[in-house]
Amino acid sequence: MQIVQQWIEKSLPVWQECLDSAFVTRLENDTLDEMAFKGYIVEDSLYLREYAKVFAWAMTKAQSMQQLGVFYSMLAFVNESEDATRRQYLRRWHLSQQQIELLPLRRENQAYVDAMTAAAKQGGAAECMAAVLPCLLSYGWIFKRVAARTPQVLATRYGPFVRDYMDKRYESICQSWCAFANQEAERIDAKRQNACGEIFLCCSRHELNFWQMALEPRSDI
Repeated sequence: MQIVQQWIEKSLPVWQECLDSAFVTRLENDTLDEMAFKGYIVEDSLYLREYAKVFAWAMTKAQSMQQLGVFYSMLAFVNESEDATRRQYLRRWHLSQQQIELLPLRRENQAYVDAMTAAAKQGGAAECMAAVLPCLLSYGWIFKRVAARTPQVLATRYGPFVRDYMDKRYESICQSWCAFANQEAERIDAKRQNACGEIFLCCSRHELNFWQMALEPRSDI
C-alpha cells in the first residue's frame, strides 16, 4: 500500500464523520439553511487565501525545479479553479472578495490554517503535502458519495458546489498530487513518514471541525 493511501485509511473514520455531519447531510437533502451555506462560502474564501499561502511556504522549501513547479501549479489550481463556483455564489449574495477580506477567520478555521502553516514552516515537501491533501482528497471522497446516494442533489441550489468535486479534472488533480506526495514521502525515513501521517490525520480532524462550525451561520455578513 502506498504511503498516502495509508494516511487516508487511518483518516477514513474522520472523513465518514464529515460525510455524516449535519451540514453535509442537510446540504445533500436540500434542507440546509442558505445562511449557513453563505457563511460556509465566506469562511471557505478566507480559508483558501491561507491555504494558498501554505504552497508559498512550500516553494521556499523546494530543493528542485520539479518540486517548485508542482507547488506553483498547486497554487495556480487553488487560485483559479477553486474560485469559480465560489465566486458565483458570492455574486448571488452581492458579496465581493474585498468585503470578505476584512472579516476574521472563525476560531476553528484559524486553528486549521495554523496547523497547516506550522507543518509547512517546520517541515519539508512531504509535511506540506500531508497538511494540504486532507482538504483536497476528503472533498472528492465526500461529494462523490453524496451524489451517488442522492443524485437529485445536483439539481438543487447546492448542485454546482457538489459537481465541482465530482468532475474528471478534479479527480486527475487528486491523483497527480497523491503521486507527488508519495514520491516525497518515499524520500524520508519512517519516523518522518509517521509524523506526516499524524499531520494528515490532524488536518482531517480540522476538516471535521470546519464542517461542524459551518452549521452555525456567521453573524457578520
